[in-house]
Amino acid sequence: MGVSNEAMALSERCEIIDLHIDTFIPVRLFGYDPFKRHEAGLFMGRHFGHLDVPRLQDAGLSGGMWSITTNPFRSQAGRWRTFQANLERMQALVASSEGALQVVRNAAEYAQARRAGAHACMIAVQGGNCFDGAPNGPLDVPEQLITRVTVLHLTNSQLGTASTPLSLLRTKRGLTDKGRRLVEQLDEAKIFVDLAHVHPDGFWDAVDVHDRDLPLIDTHTGVAGVTPHWRNLDDRQLRAIADTGGVVGIIFSPFFLKGGHGYRDGRMIVEHMQHVIDTIGEDYVAVGSDYDGAILPPPDFKSGDAYPRLIQFMLDRGWSPERIEKVLGQNFLRAFAQLRP
Repeated sequence: MGVSNEAMALSERCEIIDLHIDTFIPVRLFGYDPFKRHEAGLFMGRHFGHLDVPRLQDAGLSGGMWSITTNPFRSQAGRWRTFQANLERMQALVASSEGALQVVRNAAEYAQARRAGAHACMIAVQGGNCFDGAPNGPLDVPEQLITRVTVLHLTNSQLGTASTPLSLLRTKRGLTDKGRRLVEQLDEAKIFVDLAHVHPDGFWDAVDVHDRDLPLIDTHTGVAGVTPHWRNLDDRQLRAIADTGGVVGIIFSPFFLKGGHGYRDGRMIVEHMQHVIDTIGEDYVAVGSDYDGAILPPPDFKSGDAYPRLIQFMLDRGWSPERIEKVLGQNFLRAFAQLRP
């Protein structure tokens, strides 16, 4: 892998948690087997095939938020039915792992899974409009099975406006009353409110109605202070998340990261993390790859066993082992314990 012994030792010692894994998408689309080692895979590291259980074990990936992504083109009732079926399918997938994966719902269950040697799988939702057909929204999901919900995804919805160039076609770009109510319901259910993909106007609407005693998160993003982009968070948004004790996960997609010093490899990820640290401190940044979410990662991060390379780039910047441990997992675990002990 071309990394130092120190980087490998840290990858083995630290909790490494990825806040946004989309490997359930290729499982649903074309029967991708996440328990088989795919190496470069059919897509050669482009779009899909980034991650599987053997490679995440090789990389020491301790836990991750595994997303169920909403198809916005289904009917309202169809989105809710499909989500329920996919939730059952996700649970069955984890159960079939023979202990390699374990669903966790809170910080205590995370620790229990890690003691058992399992990868801690936190079930997440991308696209809160999957709950449009549920009588009580996310409150209808049993047993706190959902850890996080991304309020918006790639398309506008009844909840509000997504952060895309198409938002220019709307005069009102914040959250709707229904979107604000969803934020309140997520707070009530102690589910992370994820502000990835939300238009800046909707971001601030969510901040206004959100319970400030609970941490806000953005699981996969870049930062505008390095790369100005419609998808990236500005410094004021970073501070708003930090003010709640939340975390910001940095995505592995060059589409949102290029710029700054012109890096073409994984150093661009750490450059964005460094800006978060310089702006709000080292306690609020995390990892949010978006692996298998149709991204094209940097060439040295096309395979999901590359997390030790990320550690090497952190060491190359002079980061202390304590800072690296925070960014890899402890920052998120602190926020997780704040939300769900």
